[in-house]
Amino acid sequence: MKILGFRPALWPTLFTIPALILLLVLGTWQVQRLFWKLELIESVETGLKAPPVPLPAGPLDPEQWSYRPVTVRGSFDHSHEFHLLAHSERGNFGYHIITPLKRSDAPGWVLVSRGWVPAEDKDPARRAEGQVTGEVTISGITHLPWGKGWFTPDNDLQRNLWYYGDAAGMLKAAGITDAPELFVDADASVKVPGGWPRSGHTRLNFTNNHLAYAVTWYSGVIVLAVIYVLWHRRRDREAAAKSGQPKA
Repeated sequence: MKILGFRPALWPTLFTIPALILLLVLGTWQVQRLFWKLELIESVETGLKAPPVPLPAGPLDPEQWSYRPVTVRGSFDHSHEFHLLAHSERGNFGYHIITPLKRSDAPGWVLVSRGWVPAEDKDPARRAEGQVTGEVTISGITHLPWGKGWFTPDNDLQRNLWYYGDAAGMLKAAGITDAPELFVDADASVKVPGGWPRSGHTRLNFTNNHLAYAVTWYSGVIVLAVIYVLWHRRRDREAAAKSGQPKA
């Protein structure tokens, strides 16, 4: 049976049809991801424009509180301070200081990411002035925990070195059971005696390459289809030339 003016060859067709389907599926999936990412960005931007509200007490859905301006009040437990490997906005090596806060405005605890310190100031003794005591009020942005990447080392609990934001692991290490699995990143308005940790480090850089990926996959569909047709056209012309028949 002839299709598009030529008779399809078996093996090229058996390869091309599944490949075209796969490319179409991948392209469509990237389009779906594009709309999902745009909705996520819009949701985050809308949430960040809202006025700060007290973080609710009791169980809450962290997903619904991602990137929301909140306030919490309470006292820090500096004995369970966590050191999360991070770089400053200028690329300097250091750590984010994450400290449990015993809430006085509601029952329970919350993990507060107090800010960034350079590597030489990881030891709390070098920044004793910043280890504030008593009740404090923190305003900041809620932030979901994140998992381990392909090349991310395991968190080293013995050395208190954390390579990714494992809120559940931190709460377990501190012996805390009544806290949501999220972080409150202190914003730049939170001033610390001595200057360290330096707050206001929340970054809202959403990678959105889905449109480029979709164009790539759909372009693959066009290129593969053109190659398939041209290969058959050439094969038919060569066969016609050998048999002495007029070219198609």
